[in-house]
Amino acid sequence: MTKDKNNIRVAVIDMNNGVANQGMRGIQEVLLRYQKETAIKLSFDIFDLRLKGEIPDHSYDIYISSGGPGSPYDGIGKKWEDDFFALLDELEAFNQQNEHQKKHVFLICHSFQMACRKFGVGKVIERRSTAFGIFPIYLTEEGAHDPIFNGLPNPFYTVDSRDWQVVNPEDIFFSNNEAEVLAIEKERPHVDLERCVMAIRFTPEIVGTQFHPEADPVGMKLYLLQDDKKKAIIENHGKEKYLDMLNSVDDPKRISLTQSLILPNFLNEALNALQEA
Repeated sequence: MTKDKNNIRVAVIDMNNGVANQGMRGIQEVLLRYQKETAIKLSFDIFDLRLKGEIPDHSYDIYISSGGPGSPYDGIGKKWEDDFFALLDELEAFNQQNEHQKKHVFLICHSFQMACRKFGVGKVIERRSTAFGIFPIYLTEEGAHDPIFNGLPNPFYTVDSRDWQVVNPEDIFFSNNEAEVLAIEKERPHVDLERCVMAIRFTPEIVGTQFHPEADPVGMKLYLLQDDKKKAIIENHGKEKYLDMLNSVDDPKRISLTQSLILPNFLNEALNALQEA
């Protein structure tokens, strides 16, 4: 028998530290649309972790943790990071102890980088320059078979916004042997830099992406038209790439498709796993 689908509770952890952003709006939009399209009664609560120290308990069914500004090392020694890592430990322990009812977690950008530190996966380093824009993401063999990417082409397009990245030094990727790399950035043969890791399944129930699957065309267009963002993209990638990004915003096969599939696929998987013995 499955859990009562008339009462699915989602905890959304806000990692934005009070900084204005489009990400939280995007996450809420995905949840509201999912509720409407599936007719599942799904409610969500928001926890402002970095600014207010709010952390959900482990009574929720599903967890989504947002991106945010600053360094993924900012929380070291602070209560909010300890609380976040303790929650991940609790959820992992719950999943190991409960054979038939699993709680799923989705970690975005800043939360993903912090999880890489916590789970000992790859190496989290600062980029030489900010990555910001709409870029192709390449699925690994594992990623091509992972349910969260169902329905997406390879490569697919998404919004990438980061000053930090996760790389795989010396190809010794896992002190965590459960983890699987699901996606990587495009190969740049003319640049002597490692391809950064764009998605990882840390445990069967905890998955994260470096990119922003919640990003939508409206929010992205607002960003791209800001003078500072436009200038930075043209300086780093050239005018042609900037115009290509503007076209990407309106292309239904790019970020609209990604937003309509990845988090809903995750929610489908999470709901399927909420089965009672």
